[in-house]
Amino acid sequence: MKKRAREAGIPFYGATGKNNAITDVAGVEVGYATIIEGSASDSMDAGSGIVRTGVTAILPRGKKRSAVFAGRHDLNGNGELTGTHWIDDSGFMHGPLMLTNTNSVGMVRDTAAKWMIEHNFYYPLINEGEEIPGCGYFYPAVGETWDGLLNDINGFRVKEKHVRKALENAKGGRIAEGNVGGGTGMVCHDFKGGTGTASRLLPKKDGGFTIGVLVQANHGLRKNFKIKGRHMGTQICGSQAVYNMLKPKSGTGSIIVVIATDAPLMPWQLSKLCKRIPIGIGNLGSYGENGSGDIFLAFSTANENAYTSSESQVTMLSDDLLDPIYFSVAEAVEEAILNAMFAAETMEGICGNKVYALPQDQVIELLAR
Repeated sequence: MKKRAREAGIPFYGATGKNNAITDVAGVEVGYATIIEGSASDSMDAGSGIVRTGVTAILPRGKKRSAVFAGRHDLNGNGELTGTHWIDDSGFMHGPLMLTNTNSVGMVRDTAAKWMIEHNFYYPLINEGEEIPGCGYFYPAVGETWDGLLNDINGFRVKEKHVRKALENAKGGRIAEGNVGGGTGMVCHDFKGGTGTASRLLPKKDGGFTIGVLVQANHGLRKNFKIKGRHMGTQICGSQAVYNMLKPKSGTGSIIVVIATDAPLMPWQLSKLCKRIPIGIGNLGSYGENGSGDIFLAFSTANENAYTSSESQVTMLSDDLLDPIYFSVAEAVEEAILNAMFAAETMEGICGNKVYALPQDQVIELLAR
């Protein structure tokens, strides 16, 4: 297995959870469906059936009915995350959070709604205990990034079976990174990108809370790429991406970032966490270009019984106690992006396009200097 960024010697601040993953937050499960079909040498046509895509499912409390406090923030809104109007108004996210490619949002959203019905995730507009089967409403949260440089994105290759696979395969513990799930065909700083994750465990004096991050990284320019202040994209030799088709304007790309925590935070506080995500992204040299969809969501697994049709009591941290969490968010985001790049493998796709894995040996040598 390839080394993760920390294991390869990249210095980061803060202690991680056991798996250095979003699943270090108790109860959070992640599942993937990875779809790789067709040989890149079969055809030079964009519509040739070369499939490099997938689906990622994030379940805040596993496969049981749940509602979690949630908040969000957009750095640049050239992208999609469904269900956010109700998250903004209610402060709650119901059910799973899904990630996929741009053209498959509808399929993933509809299948997630069906799955929620089957698993009794609905919240009826009546008092609990008086539930009527089939009475409910569904706003699954589905985010996307565009994988059209490697995947036949206009072929709409994500099907219901793939969405169900990601949901049913969701689990805790260590999870795969790189060319998996919704991140399968993604490109980051003109190297192979994809799915990455990291976590931070706060010391007891700061509450002992866990902060987990998962990214779908499909953003950034090679010339701006840097690690710990050292410019990498301009110093790495070779590994130049090959694009045999019309390439979008430089900087066109996206990143979806999901934060999970067990800290008892209110929706507006979770939105404030999301506003610290761009610090981690910027540390690596990406700045939210106009063509990029940089969209973030955070949820808290605390206050499990907050959602009710009657009175409830909740616990919250003072804003004065949030600084260590803010710092952890920025650090974990930076590490999660690098984990995605360190895990990703070179991939060929449509039109013979080829995006190379980040050459770890060169990176480590450059940092050592």
